[in-house]
Amino acid sequence: MKASAELRSDALLQRLEWTVLRRLDGLLQGDYRTLLRGGGVDLADLREYQFGDDVRHIDWNVTARLEVPHVRQFHEDRDLTAWFLLDLSGSVDFGSGDVTKLAVSAGFVAALARVITRHGNRVGALFYGHEVDTVLRPGASRVHVLELLERMRRPRPPQRGGSGTALYDLLRTAEGVMKRRSLVFVVSDFISAPGWEDALGRLARRHDVVAVRLFDPAEMALPDVGLVTVEDAETGEQLFVDATDPGFRERYAALAEEAEEQLADSLARAGVDTLELATDDDLMTSLLRFADLRRRRAFGGRFPTHLKGAMA
Repeated sequence: MKASAELRSDALLQRLEWTVLRRLDGLLQGDYRTLLRGGGVDLADLREYQFGDDVRHIDWNVTARLEVPHVRQFHEDRDLTAWFLLDLSGSVDFGSGDVTKLAVSAGFVAALARVITRHGNRVGALFYGHEVDTVLRPGASRVHVLELLERMRRPRPPQRGGSGTALYDLLRTAEGVMKRRSLVFVVSDFISAPGWEDALGRLARRHDVVAVRLFDPAEMALPDVGLVTVEDAETGEQLFVDATDPGFRERYAALAEEAEEQLADSLARAGVDTLELATDDDLMTSLLRFADLRRRRAFGGRFPTHLKGAMA
């Protein structure tokens, strides 16, 4: 079983290396100052605050003395450590079509991990089923990436008690595991018990955090599929519904829209970048969207002229 999983992981990496990684390599790894920055520690200079600067770099003592906001600039440390906080709970193993959210997660992790490690940087991961069951310490080799993917494919132990996902446990554990400033990808559908928002905010104050939100179109709008029994993948609770009823589908869509607004608000308040990945997304398009996201953040929403052509 393990050998079979390793072969599938290797096949996925080989396919990505031919179709995705060469194009992404220059976009994501070529500019440490915009996309994948290390955690520099040496103070280089102070300058006046400009629109788009990270407010975490404001020097409040200098700002108070000069009565003008100033930010600290650091020598960049090119040694990058990235962590993947992976939600592998039951709800992630869902897809209304041929692709599940878990498959989307695996493709994204494989591509980003390989781009990062190809230049000597390291990636680690925390794996959450219904608890944090595995921690993979950072490594930089192709074999290490294959190990990460193989562990994603391992069956998780069955959930007891039907309590559902608690992302707070994953985020709280990560706070204790990640000792140095890192680039952190929280890869989840964010279908979770409440209470994770503050933990994500604390993580973002210390690390560079990207929330990678997985979703399936059927979670946004229920199709007309007749009389069906739906089951909660995490708690096992079942419900018989009439999906032919337009009123029911409208109420479903309204609840989904309300949940979307609440999630967007929670992620914004946590101060993290957000990348949304749907099961019907093209992986290359999604990863270029990530490059777009990072550049927009680095340049305060304004692209330098010499970068616009690279994103075409």
